[in-house]
Amino acid sequence: MKHIRNFCIIAHIDHGKSTLADRLIQTCDGVAQRDMHAQMLDSMDIERERGITIKSNTMTLDHTSPDGTEYQLNLIDTPGHVDFSHEVRRSLMACEGALIIVDASQGVEAQTVANLYLAMEHDLELLPVINKIDLMTADVDRAREAIDAELGLDPFEAIPVSAKTGEGIEDVLAGIVEKLPCPTGDPNAPLKALVFDAHFDKFRGVILQVRVMEGTLKPRDMIHFMHLGRDFKVDELGYKQMKLVPKKQLSAGEVGYIVAGVKSVQDIEIGDTITQLDRPADEPIPGYQEAKQVVFSSIYPMSADEYKDLTKALDKLAINDAALTYEKDSSAALGFGFRCGFLGLLHLDVIQERLQREFDIGLVISAPSVKYKLTLKDGSEIDVDNPSYWPNPIQIESCSEPYIKASILTPEEYVGPIMELCREHRSESQTMNYLSAGRLEVISEMPLGEVLFDFYGKLKMITRGYGSFDYEPIEYRKTDVVKVDILVNKEPVDTLSYLVHREKARTRALHYCERLAKEIPRHQFKIPIQGVIGGNVIARSTIAPFRKDVTEKLYGGDVSRKKKLLEKQKKGKAKMKQFGSVNIPQKAFVSVLRADND
Repeated sequence: MKHIRNFCIIAHIDHGKSTLADRLIQTCDGVAQRDMHAQMLDSMDIERERGITIKSNTMTLDHTSPDGTEYQLNLIDTPGHVDFSHEVRRSLMACEGALIIVDASQGVEAQTVANLYLAMEHDLELLPVINKIDLMTADVDRAREAIDAELGLDPFEAIPVSAKTGEGIEDVLAGIVEKLPCPTGDPNAPLKALVFDAHFDKFRGVILQVRVMEGTLKPRDMIHFMHLGRDFKVDELGYKQMKLVPKKQLSAGEVGYIVAGVKSVQDIEIGDTITQLDRPADEPIPGYQEAKQVVFSSIYPMSADEYKDLTKALDKLAINDAALTYEKDSSAALGFGFRCGFLGLLHLDVIQERLQREFDIGLVISAPSVKYKLTLKDGSEIDVDNPSYWPNPIQIESCSEPYIKASILTPEEYVGPIMELCREHRSESQTMNYLSAGRLEVISEMPLGEVLFDFYGKLKMITRGYGSFDYEPIEYRKTDVVKVDILVNKEPVDTLSYLVHREKARTRALHYCERLAKEIPRHQFKIPIQGVIGGNVIARSTIAPFRKDVTEKLYGGDVSRKKKLLEKQKKGKAKMKQFGSVNIPQKAFVSVLRADND
């Protein structure tokens, strides 16, 4: 066990985690040179294209130190985006140490600080690494000052590297061996193994990634999931390198994989504790948390014929992504679809793109919303995330919405616009911490629903890309939320209903009405488009009708002839309006909801 090191790499998004992982794999000969490519641990096309890690991944490396000692390094690459912080949390539980990366040109950013606190919660030994020293704009001394002032770590322990060129990688490997602690645990104790990740293989079922804390596990052992209470038989176990390498056993301190005939990721819970059925542990490993969906949205196929394809596609995605939840939903305008729960807007964006790319399905996605807690007049409490299930306002006693604590790191000159942006998004409190010369942190408490639409994009725009944003849910607080219905020709369109704070209701309703007025084609009669709260109209646009000049054939005579024809036309229009139906084209829904997301 002295020669094992379990560590993960944590950093802000785009600070070079995956590139550093590539260099460590290359230096330890974890993959043949001809098979080497960028972002080795990122398995999805979307991850490679966007340069982000969505799914954490792991690899066992063999490293020989300069004195000839052989070490086993278990590397876990983690996502950098705030939406996937639950993946980071699970990965940290499987490690004793972490490399915390700081970009030499950008310094410490919001997610770096958030991940630092997560690592400190789990008592990990931290080794700072200053990456991208090959850039023209790199300032290693300033990065050391930031590590000291903002992270509270020893700046002289920080190892300067360039993951792109490979400079300093040997120093990182030496630092891992010398500075990070070896695992502890008793191989003879009852088995305790943490399931920190899983992925689906179409031939073998679910392959579990586990860290053995206590005891020893062998093939053919019967295992028991302590939270779910389910039992499986181990078919195979071993180390995960570029391919799976079977072994005779996994014992305390080791990280590896288990194949146990599990059919779907939804049959297990990531973060659960595995023990042996015939010799169970007394209690599970502490720190288990379920992934919480915070954003909800309805997904409909562009064509009703694709509903079966969408059902199969979501089933396949859910096999690999346990954080995605979905249930059947229907809309009068768009037909059958699904109400889905996501970890955040990036998670929604990734699922949407995978559905379109991997399964070739055209989608219409409703405006995302959060979960509200309602207390009704009869004393009962309900949770609502779908406007369709919003009760009659007369029955509602009070309503609460989720709040977050947002942390924004920014250069000093952008503080004014950031404070104004937070106020626009109903921020309740704002405090500032000066971190280092010219750099500060703005901490603000605001509703999660306000961050969903355009907050992150506006923040990047006003700070010219230098601002970074991270948040954590804190609590539910009382609020004044209303349901706004959109009426087209006095008929409600359920797909376009949304829940919003009363202050913002009119602005959003105007946006919806104007968009629909542009997209819905003209009819033979006037079409009113209205945004309403209950019986009160708060916004309106009108689509003018086609008009035929019925008096064109008249060339003279008494004015009463003209009036008679116009009166006849007026009655015809009124009758048409009474019985005519408005066809809303699919692109009208898409344009309204897309513009709202943008």
